[in-house]
Amino acid sequence: MQLMEIIKARHSIRKYTEEQIAREELEKILEAGTFAPNAGGGQRSMMVAVYNKELTTRLGTMNMAKFDRSHLAGSYVSKEQPSTIDDPTIKNGFYGAPTVVAIFGQTNFMFRVADAFCCAENMILQATELGVASCIISRGEETFASPEGRALLREWGVPENYSCVCFVILGKIDGAQPHTKPRREGRVKIVE
Repeated sequence: MQLMEIIKARHSIRKYTEEQIAREELEKILEAGTFAPNAGGGQRSMMVAVYNKELTTRLGTMNMAKFDRSHLAGSYVSKEQPSTIDDPTIKNGFYGAPTVVAIFGQTNFMFRVADAFCCAENMILQATELGVASCIISRGEETFASPEGRALLREWGVPENYSCVCFVILGKIDGAQPHTKPRREGRVKIVE
């Protein structure tokens, strides 16, 4: 596939089978994250891949524990791939994905969010090329803002001056590939 085809084929998937992705696929997706653009070439982002369905389910529940619906800008995402915005009964913020990559940034670094999301974007594009379903999930800091969360960070060896920015969830899609929504007009301007 050419790059633009991969970009157009990428969808945020929120329905997963129990099937785990191949370890080789995960390693290739992580490698793509390491080659993401990063401020000043500092390579400050850190990724922790959780390749354990039981633990990803636990983390997904932690991700939803402090979900504050009052800060939502919209109230509808998708009929085909409902989100926590669409369905308040969803209790796993990772939608049952068997693999989750937590992306961390240096806490007081001005470009930590941009760097982390560049990592995430590279990873989901690589996942798309491999036929692996994916979605970027936020609420990173909130997920680990508990004694249980902080204990996991220590166990994983995440430096104290790092905090989670976002996640990339990975797995096999449960059901059909969603339709591509038409692009909204007026989002692009060229000034000469």
